Amino acid sequence: MVTTRTVIENCAVATVDAHDTEHPTGHLVIAGNRIESVGPGPAPAGVENVTRRIDATGHLATPGLINTHHHFYQWLTRGLATDHHLFDWLVALYPTWARLDEEMVRAAAHGSLAMMVRGGVTTAMDHHYVHPRGAGDLSGAIIEAARETGVRFTLARGSMDRGVSDGGLPPDFAVETLEGALAATEETIDRHHDPSPDSMTQIAVAPCSPFSVSTQLLTQGAELARRKGVRLHTHGSETTEEERFCRELFGMGPTDYFASTGWLGPDVWMAHCVHMNDTDIAAFARTGTGVAHCPSSNARLAAGIARVPDLLKAGVPVGLGVDGTASNETGELHTELRNALLINRLGAHREAALTTRRALRLATHGGARVLGRAADTGSLEPGKLADVVLWRMDTLAHASIADPVAALVLGAPAPVTLSLVGGVPVVENGRLTRVDEDDVARSTRREARRLAELAARG
Repeated sequence: MVTTRTVIENCAVATVDAHDTEHPTGHLVIAGNRIESVGPGPAPAGVENVTRRIDATGHLATPGLINTHHHFYQWLTRGLATDHHLFDWLVALYPTWARLDEEMVRAAAHGSLAMMVRGGVTTAMDHHYVHPRGAGDLSGAIIEAARETGVRFTLARGSMDRGVSDGGLPPDFAVETLEGALAATEETIDRHHDPSPDSMTQIAVAPCSPFSVSTQLLTQGAELARRKGVRLHTHGSETTEEERFCRELFGMGPTDYFASTGWLGPDVWMAHCVHMNDTDIAAFARTGTGVAHCPSSNARLAAGIARVPDLLKAGVPVGLGVDGTASNETGELHTELRNALLINRLGAHREAALTTRRALRLATHGGARVLGRAADTGSLEPGKLADVVLWRMDTLAHASIADPVAALVLGAPAPVTLSLVGGVPVVENGRLTRVDEDDVARSTRREARRLAELAARG
Protein backbone atom coordinates (compact mmCIF):
# COMPACT_ATOMS: atom_id res chain seq x y z
CA MET A 1 0.00 0.00 0.00
CA VAL A 2 1.38 3.40 -1.01
CA THR A 3 1.68 5.95 1.82
CA THR A 4 0.64 9.40 0.70
CA ARG A 5 2.20 12.52 2.14
CA THR A 6 1.27 16.11 2.91
CA VAL A 7 4.07 18.70 3.01
CA ILE A 8 3.66 21.97 4.94
CA GLU A 9 6.42 24.55 4.43
CA ASN A 10 7.47 28.15 5.05
CA CYS A 11 5.68 28.57 8.40
CA ALA A 12 6.84 29.23 11.93
CA VAL A 13 6.72 25.99 13.91
CA ALA A 14 6.22 25.62 17.67
CA THR A 15 6.75 21.92 18.32
CA VAL A 16 6.04 21.96 22.10
CA ASP A 17 8.45 19.05 22.43
CA ALA A 18 10.48 18.43 25.59
CA HIS A 19 12.88 21.24 24.64
CA ASP A 20 10.22 23.67 23.34
CA THR A 21 11.93 23.57 19.95
CA GLU A 22 10.78 26.31 17.60
CA HIS A 23 11.62 27.13 13.98
CA PRO A 24 11.09 30.68 12.68
CA THR A 25 10.67 29.11 9.24
CA GLY A 26 10.15 25.39 9.09
CA HIS A 27 8.32 22.42 7.66
CA LEU A 28 6.33 19.31 8.46
CA VAL A 29 5.97 16.14 6.42
CA ILE A 30 2.92 14.05 7.22
CA ALA A 31 2.81 10.43 6.08
CA GLY A 32 -0.62 8.87 6.44
CA ASN A 33 -1.89 9.76 9.92
CA ARG A 34 1.52 10.43 11.50
CA ILE A 35 4.20 13.11 11.40
CA GLU A 36 7.19 11.86 9.44
CA SER A 37 9.52 14.83 9.85
CA VAL A 38 9.57 18.33 11.30
CA GLY A 39 12.41 20.81 11.19
CA PRO A 40 13.83 24.11 9.99
CA GLY A 41 13.69 25.33 6.42
CA PRO A 42 11.94 23.58 3.54
CA ALA A 43 11.04 19.90 3.51
CA PRO A 44 13.86 17.49 2.55
CA ALA A 45 14.35 16.95 -1.15
CA GLY A 46 13.02 13.74 -2.63
CA VAL A 47 9.92 13.31 -0.48
CA GLU A 48 7.81 10.81 -2.43
CA ASN A 49 4.08 10.41 -3.02
CA VAL A 50 3.23 14.00 -2.07
CA THR A 51 -0.48 14.53 -2.71
CA ARG A 52 -0.64 17.97 -1.16
CA ARG A 53 2.02 20.66 -0.75
CA ILE A 54 1.06 23.71 1.34
CA ASP A 55 2.90 27.02 1.23
CA ALA A 56 2.13 28.18 4.78
CA THR A 57 3.89 31.54 4.60
CA GLY A 58 2.52 33.85 7.28
CA HIS A 59 1.33 30.99 9.49
CA LEU A 60 2.25 29.36 12.78
CA ALA A 61 2.04 25.57 13.06
CA THR A 62 1.30 24.10 16.48
CA PRO A 63 0.02 20.82 17.84
CA GLY A 64 -3.75 20.67 17.86
CA LEU A 65 -5.32 22.00 21.04
CA ILE A 66 -6.58 19.46 23.58
CA ASN A 67 -9.65 20.20 25.68
CA THR A 68 -9.62 18.36 29.01
CA HIS A 69 -12.99 19.36 30.49
CA HIS A 70 -16.36 20.23 28.95
CA HIS A 71 -20.12 19.70 29.25
CA PHE A 72 -21.51 19.72 25.71
CA TYR A 73 -25.18 19.68 26.73
CA GLN A 74 -24.86 23.16 28.21
CA TRP A 75 -24.69 24.65 24.71
CA LEU A 76 -28.49 24.82 24.89
CA THR A 77 -28.56 26.92 28.09
CA ARG A 78 -25.96 29.59 27.43
CA GLY A 79 -26.51 33.06 28.85
CA LEU A 80 -28.62 31.99 31.85
CA ALA A 81 -27.95 32.53 35.56
CA THR A 82 -25.16 34.96 34.71
CA ASP A 83 -24.68 36.36 38.24
CA HIS A 84 -24.57 33.18 40.33
CA HIS A 85 -21.87 31.22 42.14
CA LEU A 86 -21.62 27.50 41.41
CA PHE A 87 -24.17 26.03 43.83
CA ASP A 88 -26.85 28.63 43.08
CA TRP A 89 -26.09 28.32 39.36
CA LEU A 90 -26.57 24.55 39.52
CA VAL A 91 -29.81 24.87 41.47
CA ALA A 92 -31.09 27.37 38.89
CA LEU A 93 -30.22 25.20 35.87
CA TYR A 94 -30.70 21.59 37.00
CA PRO A 95 -34.50 21.72 36.53
CA THR A 96 -33.94 22.69 32.89
CA TRP A 97 -31.16 20.15 32.27
CA ALA A 98 -33.39 17.44 33.71
CA ARG A 99 -35.59 17.80 30.57
CA LEU A 100 -32.79 16.85 28.15
CA ASP A 101 -33.38 14.13 25.59
CA GLU A 102 -31.33 12.43 22.89
CA GLU A 103 -32.03 14.93 20.11
CA MET A 104 -31.20 17.87 22.34
CA VAL A 105 -27.95 16.28 23.46
CA ARG A 106 -26.98 15.43 19.87
CA ALA A 107 -27.58 19.02 18.75
CA ALA A 108 -25.71 20.45 21.73
CA ALA A 109 -22.76 18.13 21.09
CA HIS A 110 -22.61 19.25 17.46
CA GLY A 111 -22.68 22.90 18.54
CA SER A 112 -20.00 22.49 21.19
CA LEU A 113 -17.75 20.43 18.93
CA ALA A 114 -18.16 22.75 15.96
CA MET A 115 -17.12 25.79 17.98
CA MET A 116 -14.08 24.08 19.45
CA VAL A 117 -12.88 22.41 16.26
CA ARG A 118 -13.07 25.55 14.14
CA GLY A 119 -10.94 27.17 16.86
CA GLY A 120 -8.07 24.68 16.71
CA VAL A 121 -9.17 21.80 18.97
CA THR A 122 -8.20 18.38 17.61
CA THR A 123 -8.85 16.33 20.77
CA ALA A 124 -12.06 17.04 22.69
CA MET A 125 -13.71 15.55 25.74
CA ASP A 126 -17.19 15.71 27.20
CA HIS A 127 -18.17 15.04 30.81
CA HIS A 128 -21.82 14.12 30.48
CA TYR A 129 -23.47 13.27 33.79
CA VAL A 130 -27.17 14.25 33.34
CA HIS A 131 -29.17 11.16 32.36
CA PRO A 132 -32.91 11.86 32.85
CA ARG A 133 -35.11 8.79 32.80
CA GLY A 134 -36.28 7.87 29.32
CA ALA A 135 -33.96 10.38 27.62
CA GLY A 136 -32.54 7.86 25.12
CA ASP A 137 -28.98 6.91 24.19
CA LEU A 138 -27.21 10.10 25.22
CA SER A 139 -23.69 8.63 25.15
CA GLY A 140 -24.24 7.25 21.67
CA ALA A 141 -25.54 10.61 20.42
CA ILE A 142 -22.48 12.46 21.74
CA ILE A 143 -20.02 9.94 20.31
CA GLU A 144 -21.80 10.05 16.95
CA ALA A 145 -21.51 13.86 16.86
CA ALA A 146 -17.77 13.65 17.57
CA ARG A 147 -17.31 11.05 14.86
CA GLU A 148 -19.18 13.19 12.34
CA THR A 149 -17.10 16.26 13.22
CA GLY A 150 -13.89 14.25 12.82
CA VAL A 151 -12.34 15.13 16.18
CA ARG A 152 -10.39 12.81 18.46
CA PHE A 153 -12.62 12.29 21.48
CA THR A 154 -12.88 11.15 25.09
CA LEU A 155 -16.35 10.70 26.57
CA ALA A 156 -16.23 10.90 30.35
CA ARG A 157 -19.41 8.92 31.06
CA GLY A 158 -20.70 10.80 34.06
CA SER A 159 -23.32 9.90 36.62
CA MET A 160 -25.18 11.19 39.67
CA ASP A 161 -27.00 9.11 42.29
CA ARG A 162 -27.47 11.74 45.04
CA GLY A 163 -30.65 13.70 44.30
CA VAL A 164 -32.37 16.36 46.37
CA SER A 165 -34.00 13.82 48.66
CA ASP A 166 -30.54 12.48 49.57
CA GLY A 167 -29.01 15.89 50.22
CA GLY A 168 -27.72 16.51 46.69
CA LEU A 169 -28.44 19.36 44.28
CA PRO A 170 -30.02 17.71 41.18
CA PRO A 171 -33.73 16.79 41.01
CA ASP A 172 -34.41 13.16 41.88
CA PHE A 173 -35.71 12.31 38.40
CA ALA A 174 -32.39 13.47 36.86
CA VAL A 175 -30.22 11.00 38.79
CA GLU A 176 -29.57 7.28 38.37
CA THR A 177 -29.44 4.49 40.89
CA LEU A 178 -26.01 3.29 41.99
CA GLU A 179 -26.48 0.00 40.17
CA GLY A 180 -27.92 1.66 37.07
CA ALA A 181 -25.09 4.18 36.79
CA LEU A 182 -22.38 1.53 37.10
CA ALA A 183 -24.07 -0.81 34.62
CA ALA A 184 -24.62 1.94 32.04
CA THR A 185 -21.02 3.14 32.41
CA GLU A 186 -19.66 -0.37 31.90
CA GLU A 187 -21.87 -0.85 28.84
CA THR A 188 -20.57 2.42 27.36
CA ILE A 189 -16.98 1.27 27.85
CA ASP A 190 -17.68 -2.12 26.28
CA ARG A 191 -19.43 -0.58 23.27
CA HIS A 192 -17.22 2.38 22.51
CA HIS A 193 -13.78 2.41 24.17
CA ASP A 194 -10.81 1.98 21.82
CA PRO A 195 -7.49 1.77 23.72
CA SER A 196 -5.29 1.77 20.60
CA PRO A 197 -2.68 4.53 19.99
CA ASP A 198 -4.65 5.77 16.94
CA SER A 199 -7.95 5.75 18.83
CA MET A 200 -10.61 8.27 17.90
CA THR A 201 -12.93 7.35 20.80
CA GLN A 202 -12.07 6.62 24.42
CA ILE A 203 -14.24 6.38 27.51
CA ALA A 204 -13.55 7.47 31.09
CA VAL A 205 -15.51 6.72 34.27
CA ALA A 206 -16.77 10.03 35.62
CA PRO A 207 -19.14 10.37 38.61
CA CYS A 208 -20.00 14.04 38.71
CA SER A 209 -18.84 15.53 42.02
CA PRO A 210 -18.75 14.91 45.79
CA PHE A 211 -22.04 16.77 46.26
CA SER A 212 -24.02 14.83 43.65
CA VAL A 213 -22.80 11.23 44.02
CA SER A 214 -22.61 8.75 46.86
CA THR A 215 -19.38 7.47 48.36
CA GLN A 216 -20.33 4.04 46.99
CA LEU A 217 -20.54 5.37 43.43
CA LEU A 218 -17.10 6.96 43.72
CA THR A 219 -15.53 3.84 45.25
CA GLN A 220 -17.16 1.34 42.92
CA GLY A 221 -16.64 3.65 39.93
CA ALA A 222 -12.90 3.67 40.60
CA GLU A 223 -12.91 -0.12 40.87
CA LEU A 224 -14.80 -0.37 37.55
CA ALA A 225 -12.40 1.96 35.76
CA ARG A 226 -9.35 0.05 36.88
CA ARG A 227 -10.89 -3.29 36.06
CA LYS A 228 -11.63 -2.01 32.55
CA GLY A 229 -8.33 -0.15 32.12
CA VAL A 230 -9.85 3.30 31.50
CA ARG A 231 -9.25 6.69 33.07
CA LEU A 232 -11.21 8.42 35.84
CA HIS A 233 -12.56 11.98 35.85
CA THR A 234 -14.59 14.17 38.21
CA HIS A 235 -14.90 17.70 39.60
CA GLY A 236 -12.73 18.55 42.59
CA SER A 237 -12.03 21.46 44.95
CA GLU A 238 -13.94 23.88 42.74
CA THR A 239 -15.47 26.18 45.36
CA THR A 240 -15.39 27.06 49.03
CA GLU A 241 -18.96 25.72 49.24
CA GLU A 242 -17.70 22.30 48.10
CA GLU A 243 -14.97 22.39 50.75
CA ARG A 244 -17.58 23.16 53.41
CA PHE A 245 -19.91 20.45 52.09
CA CYS A 246 -17.18 17.78 52.29
CA ARG A 247 -16.11 18.76 55.78
CA GLU A 248 -19.69 18.77 57.07
CA LEU A 249 -20.67 15.49 55.41
CA PHE A 250 -17.43 13.48 55.43
CA GLY A 251 -15.33 15.17 58.10
CA MET A 252 -12.48 15.95 55.70
CA GLY A 253 -11.58 18.16 52.75
CA PRO A 254 -12.14 17.13 49.11
CA THR A 255 -8.61 15.82 48.44
CA ASP A 256 -8.58 13.60 51.52
CA TYR A 257 -12.07 12.41 50.65
CA PHE A 258 -11.02 11.52 47.12
CA ALA A 259 -7.99 9.68 48.48
CA SER A 260 -10.25 7.64 50.78
CA THR A 261 -12.37 6.52 47.81
CA GLY A 262 -9.50 5.56 45.48
CA TRP A 263 -9.67 8.75 43.43
CA LEU A 264 -6.03 9.81 43.38
CA GLY A 265 -3.60 8.30 40.88
CA PRO A 266 -1.92 8.64 37.47
CA ASP A 267 -5.14 7.47 35.77
CA VAL A 268 -7.22 10.27 37.37
CA TRP A 269 -7.78 13.87 36.38
CA MET A 270 -10.05 16.41 38.05
CA ALA A 271 -11.63 19.61 36.82
CA HIS A 272 -10.96 23.01 38.44
CA CYS A 273 -8.95 22.25 41.62
CA VAL A 274 -9.19 25.91 42.64
CA HIS A 275 -9.14 25.60 46.44
CA MET A 276 -6.12 23.44 47.18
CA ASN A 277 -3.59 23.88 49.98
CA ASP A 278 0.06 22.79 49.88
CA THR A 279 -0.81 19.35 51.25
CA ASP A 280 -3.43 18.83 48.54
CA ILE A 281 -0.98 19.82 45.81
CA ALA A 282 1.66 17.48 47.24
CA ALA A 283 -0.87 14.62 47.20
CA PHE A 284 -1.67 15.26 43.54
CA ALA A 285 2.04 15.44 42.67
CA ARG A 286 2.88 12.29 44.62
CA THR A 287 0.11 10.28 42.96
CA GLY A 288 0.33 11.79 39.46
CA THR A 289 -3.28 13.02 39.56
CA GLY A 290 -4.01 15.50 36.76
CA VAL A 291 -5.88 18.82 36.67
CA ALA A 292 -8.11 20.42 34.03
CA HIS A 293 -7.72 24.17 34.52
CA CYS A 294 -10.79 26.17 33.40
CA PRO A 295 -9.93 29.85 33.91
CA SER A 296 -12.93 31.44 32.18
CA SER A 297 -15.50 29.28 33.93
CA ASN A 298 -13.78 29.75 37.28
CA ALA A 299 -14.05 33.51 36.78
CA ARG A 300 -17.63 33.40 35.44
CA LEU A 301 -18.80 31.52 38.56
CA ALA A 302 -16.53 33.49 40.91
CA ALA A 303 -14.87 30.25 42.04
CA GLY A 304 -11.40 31.76 42.42
CA ILE A 305 -7.93 31.48 40.90
CA ALA A 306 -6.41 28.01 40.72
CA ARG A 307 -2.80 27.72 41.88
CA VAL A 308 -1.53 26.67 38.45
CA PRO A 309 2.09 27.85 38.90
CA ASP A 310 2.34 25.88 42.15
CA LEU A 311 0.75 22.81 40.59
CA LEU A 312 3.22 22.92 37.70
CA LYS A 313 6.21 23.49 39.99
CA ALA A 314 5.19 20.43 41.99
CA GLY A 315 5.01 18.34 38.80
CA VAL A 316 1.23 17.94 38.61
CA PRO A 317 -0.03 17.32 35.04
CA VAL A 318 -2.19 20.32 34.05
CA GLY A 319 -4.26 20.88 30.90
CA LEU A 320 -6.85 23.45 29.89
CA GLY A 321 -10.63 23.08 29.72
CA VAL A 322 -13.46 25.09 28.21
CA ASP A 323 -15.92 23.77 30.81
CA GLY A 324 -19.60 23.88 29.97
CA THR A 325 -20.83 26.69 27.74
CA ALA A 326 -23.40 27.71 30.34
CA SER A 327 -20.41 29.00 32.33
CA ASN A 328 -18.11 29.86 29.40
CA GLU A 329 -20.34 31.05 26.61
CA THR A 330 -17.55 31.33 24.01
CA GLY A 331 -17.18 27.56 23.90
CA GLU A 332 -13.63 27.95 22.58
CA LEU A 333 -10.37 26.62 23.98
CA HIS A 334 -7.92 28.96 22.26
CA THR A 335 -9.26 31.88 24.33
CA GLU A 336 -8.32 29.89 27.45
CA LEU A 337 -4.60 30.23 26.64
CA ARG A 338 -4.89 33.99 27.05
CA ASN A 339 -7.19 33.81 30.04
CA ALA A 340 -5.01 31.25 31.82
CA LEU A 341 -2.01 33.54 31.50
CA LEU A 342 -3.84 36.73 32.47
CA ILE A 343 -5.87 35.35 35.38
CA ASN A 344 -2.91 33.55 36.92
CA ARG A 345 -0.91 36.79 36.80
CA LEU A 346 -3.53 38.25 39.14
CA GLY A 347 -2.47 35.70 41.73
CA ALA A 348 0.48 35.54 44.09
CA HIS A 349 3.09 34.93 41.38
CA ARG A 350 2.08 38.00 39.37
CA GLU A 351 4.04 38.42 36.11
CA ALA A 352 6.07 35.25 36.80
CA ALA A 353 2.96 33.06 36.97
CA LEU A 354 2.83 31.84 33.35
CA THR A 355 4.67 32.62 30.12
CA THR A 356 3.16 32.49 26.65
CA ARG A 357 5.06 29.24 25.96
CA ARG A 358 3.79 27.67 29.16
CA ALA A 359 0.22 28.63 28.23
CA LEU A 360 0.60 26.95 24.84
CA ARG A 361 2.06 23.88 26.54
CA LEU A 362 -0.95 23.66 28.88
CA ALA A 363 -3.29 23.59 25.88
CA THR A 364 -1.33 20.93 23.97
CA HIS A 365 1.20 18.66 25.68
CA GLY A 366 -0.32 19.33 29.10
CA GLY A 367 -3.73 18.24 27.88
CA ALA A 368 -2.25 15.12 26.29
CA ARG A 369 -0.67 14.16 29.63
CA VAL A 370 -3.93 14.72 31.47
CA LEU A 371 -5.85 12.49 29.04
CA GLY A 372 -3.14 9.82 29.04
CA ARG A 373 -2.27 10.37 25.36
CA ALA A 374 1.10 12.14 25.51
CA ALA A 375 2.89 9.25 23.77
CA ASP A 376 0.95 9.98 20.57
CA THR A 377 -0.38 13.56 20.72
CA GLY A 378 0.36 16.99 22.17
CA SER A 379 3.56 17.90 20.30
CA LEU A 380 4.89 18.04 16.75
CA GLU A 381 7.44 15.23 16.62
CA PRO A 382 8.24 12.44 14.15
CA GLY A 383 6.11 9.40 14.90
CA LYS A 384 3.31 11.28 16.63
CA LEU A 385 -0.21 11.53 15.29
CA ALA A 386 -0.65 14.30 12.71
CA ASP A 387 -2.94 16.50 14.81
CA VAL A 388 -1.75 19.85 13.49
CA VAL A 389 -3.15 23.39 13.32
CA LEU A 390 -2.05 26.21 11.00
CA TRP A 391 -2.88 29.60 12.51
CA ARG A 392 -2.84 32.60 10.17
CA MET A 393 -0.66 35.31 11.68
CA ASP A 394 -0.21 37.82 8.83
CA THR A 395 -3.55 39.64 9.06
CA LEU A 396 -4.27 42.98 10.70
CA ALA A 397 -4.86 41.33 14.09
CA HIS A 398 -1.36 39.82 14.38
CA ALA A 399 0.99 41.01 11.63
CA SER A 400 2.84 43.55 13.77
CA ILE A 401 3.65 41.04 16.55
CA ALA A 402 7.06 39.57 15.73
CA ASP A 403 6.76 36.59 18.10
CA PRO A 404 4.09 34.26 16.67
CA VAL A 405 3.54 32.37 19.93
CA ALA A 406 2.99 35.63 21.80
CA ALA A 407 0.65 36.69 19.01
CA LEU A 408 -1.33 33.45 19.33
CA VAL A 409 -1.62 33.58 23.12
CA LEU A 410 -2.02 37.30 23.77
CA GLY A 411 -3.53 38.54 20.53
CA ALA A 412 -7.02 38.32 19.12
CA PRO A 413 -8.30 34.82 18.27
CA ALA A 414 -6.21 33.76 15.27
CA PRO A 415 -7.93 32.37 12.17
CA VAL A 416 -7.41 28.65 11.57
CA THR A 417 -6.44 28.07 7.95
CA LEU A 418 -6.03 24.32 8.35
CA SER A 419 -6.63 21.81 11.12
CA LEU A 420 -5.69 18.16 10.70
CA VAL A 421 -6.72 15.22 12.85
CA GLY A 422 -4.63 12.22 11.98
CA GLY A 423 -3.66 14.00 8.77
CA VAL A 424 -7.29 14.49 7.72
CA PRO A 425 -8.58 18.08 7.35
CA VAL A 426 -11.39 19.00 9.75
CA VAL A 427 -11.06 22.76 9.11
CA GLU A 428 -10.12 24.52 5.87
CA ASN A 429 -9.92 28.31 5.69
CA GLY A 430 -11.84 28.77 8.92
CA ARG A 431 -14.73 26.47 7.98
CA LEU A 432 -15.52 22.97 9.14
CA THR A 433 -15.08 20.33 6.44
CA ARG A 434 -17.19 17.51 7.87
CA VAL A 435 -20.36 19.23 9.05
CA ASP A 436 -22.36 22.25 7.88
CA GLU A 437 -22.05 25.07 10.41
CA ASP A 438 -25.32 26.67 9.35
CA ASP A 439 -27.18 23.40 9.85
CA VAL A 440 -25.59 23.05 13.28
CA ALA A 441 -26.63 26.59 14.22
CA ARG A 442 -30.23 25.93 13.16
CA SER A 443 -30.49 22.66 15.05
CA THR A 444 -29.01 24.09 18.25
CA ARG A 445 -31.38 27.07 18.10
CA ARG A 446 -34.37 24.77 17.58
CA GLU A 447 -33.44 22.38 20.39
CA ALA A 448 -32.59 25.22 22.79
CA ARG A 449 -36.07 26.65 22.27
CA ARG A 450 -37.67 23.25 22.74
CA LEU A 451 -35.76 22.70 25.97
CA ALA A 452 -36.74 26.13 27.27
CA GLU A 453 -40.40 25.49 26.48
CA LEU A 454 -40.33 22.13 28.30
CA ALA A 455 -38.67 23.68 31.32
CA ALA A 456 -41.22 26.52 31.41
CA ARG A 457 -44.05 24.00 31.67
CA GLY A 458 -42.51 22.69 34.88
